[in-house]
Amino acid sequence: MKRRYKFTVIALMAASTSQLAVAQSQGNDPSARLKEVLPAAVAEHVLATIAAARSHDLPASALENRALKFAARGIAPKDIEKAIDDQADRMAKGRDVLEGARSKKPTGDEIDAAAEAIRRGVDGNKISDLAKLTPSGRSLAVPLYVIGSLIDRGLPSTDALKRVRDRLEARASDNDLEQLAGLSPTAAGQANKPAETGRALAETKRPASAGGSAGNGSPGGGPPAGVPANGGRGASPNPHKPTTPPGKKP
Repeated sequence: MKRRYKFTVIALMAASTSQLAVAQSQGNDPSARLKEVLPAAVAEHVLATIAAARSHDLPASALENRALKFAARGIAPKDIEKAIDDQADRMAKGRDVLEGARSKKPTGDEIDAAAEAIRRGVDGNKISDLAKLTPSGRSLAVPLYVIGSLIDRGLPSTDALKRVRDRLEARASDNDLEQLAGLSPTAAGQANKPAETGRALAETKRPASAGGSAGNGSPGGGPPAGVPANGGRGASPNPHKPTTPPGKKP
C-alpha cells in the first residue's frame, strides 16, 4: 500500500509539473497571446498570415510582435489584420529586393528593416542600389532602419537615402549611422546587436506634428502612424465599430 501510494504521489507530481510547464509555455507563446487579445476570426487570419510568412523564411516573430503591440495599444482588430497582411507583403518584397542585389541571403533583421523602409515610401530599386553599394559582409539592418528613422523625422526619402549612402561610402560604422538618426547614447551602445538597435531606431522620436511624443507607435506616443486610436480602452476593441480610415500604412 505504501509503495502504491508513493507511486501515485510521484505520478501526480509529474502531471502537475507537466501542466505547469505547458501553462508557462503558452504564457510565453505569442500565438496563444494573440488568440487571447484578438477576436477568433481575426486571430485565425493573423496567425495564418504569420505561419505563411514563416514558411517562406520571412521574420514571422516580427509580425507576431507587431500584432501584439498594436493590440496592446487598442488598435481595431480589422486594422491589425490589414496591417499584418500589408507588412508580410512588404517583407516578401524586401527579401526579393535584397536577394536580387546580393549573393548573401538576407537575415530576418534585414528583411524587417527593408519592409519598414518600403512602408515609409522608399522605392525597392533604391534599396537594391544601397545593398549593392554596401560590402557583402555588412548587415543592412541598421542602415535601412536609419533611413526609416530619418524619414519619420521629416526628411524626404531621397535625402534620407543620400545621407546614409554618403556615410556608407565614407565607411561609417553602425554607431555613426545611429548618431546620424539622433538615437540615444544608450541605444547607440547596442551597435553590435542589429535587432535591438533596429527596434530602437524604428521608434526614434518624430516631430511634434506627428501626433505623439514618439514615432511609429512607440511607448509614450499615440498609436502607430495612420492607425486610428481607441482612446486607451484596452486591447480588445469592438471589431464591428467603424474606425477612421488610415491615412498612412501602419
